[in-house]
Order: sequence, then structure tokens, then C-alpha cells
Amino acid sequence: MQTITPFLCFKGHAEEAMNFYTSVFRNSRPGTILRYGDAGPGPKGAVMGVEFQLNGQDFMALNGGPEPGFTPAISFMIVCETQDEIDELWSKLSEGGTPNVCGWLTDRFGVTWQVTPRVLLEMMRDPDEAKSQRVMRAMMTMAKLDIAELRRAYEEGADA
Repeated sequence: MQTITPFLCFKGHAEEAMNFYTSVFRNSRPGTILRYGDAGPGPKGAVMGVEFQLNGQDFMALNGGPEPGFTPAISFMIVCETQDEIDELWSKLSEGGTPNVCGWLTDRFGVTWQVTPRVLLEMMRDPDEAKSQRVMRAMMTMAKLDIAELRRAYEEGADA
């Protein structure tokens, strides 16, 4: 049973964000929509918060919350097996958002994601520092990560 649940505060877009994220990730589903009652603080019947799952991970989202909103200091890493998976998630999540470097992007709601190939994590853990540093240099030149280029840097020893 999951005991830590990410809780996200949106500025009036919790339901829209839930619907977007559950359309992006497989094995995901929208959950309960919580609405304000007579006690407020929002208008009665308006969406207060939502519950949903992404890849089986529970999330909650609230409309409103403390400033300043989201920052890249907290992000969600998505570990991908294939380049097709990276390409699909990158395309969907970056639509209306901002691509960053090293596989990071900020989506249209201001949430930061790291779209990361599993093989990158394995290459970065290699005890051969020369290999892991070549991969690091290659990664630093990319926005969306390219598995073939990362492997080339790792295996051939050429700077990408």
C-alpha cells in the first residue's frame, strides 16, 4: 500500500490537469472529484480537488494553494524503456510547455518532468568513469534524450 502520495496545487486547473495526465500515461485513471460545499472557501459545487492514478501511482491535486507554484526543484522522473516511449511522452508533456536540457521539461501546468531512458541510469552507474563522463557530456547537449546517441557516446568513446 502506498503511504506517500504526491499532492499538487494548481491555480484552478486541477481537474484539467488530472484529465490531461491520465490521457498521457498508460495504466492511469481519474478518480474522485471533491467539490466545495457550503463551508467554502470556494463556490459551492466548484472543484476543490481531485484524486487520480498515473501508472498505478496515486496523486491528489487541489485548486489553489500557496505561492509561488511549481518549480523544477521538485520533478517527476519517468523511466522509459524505449526511444518510442521517450518520444511519445516528450511530445505529449511538452505540448504547451517548455523543453529544458538533459531530458527535463516543464508542462503547460508548470510541473517539471524528467523523461529518462533506463539505459542512461545504467550507463551513469558504470564504474568506468571515462564511459560515464562521455555519456554525461552527450546528455548535456540534448533536450529530449536520444538513446542511440547516448549509447554511441558510451560504447564508441566518441564525444557526442
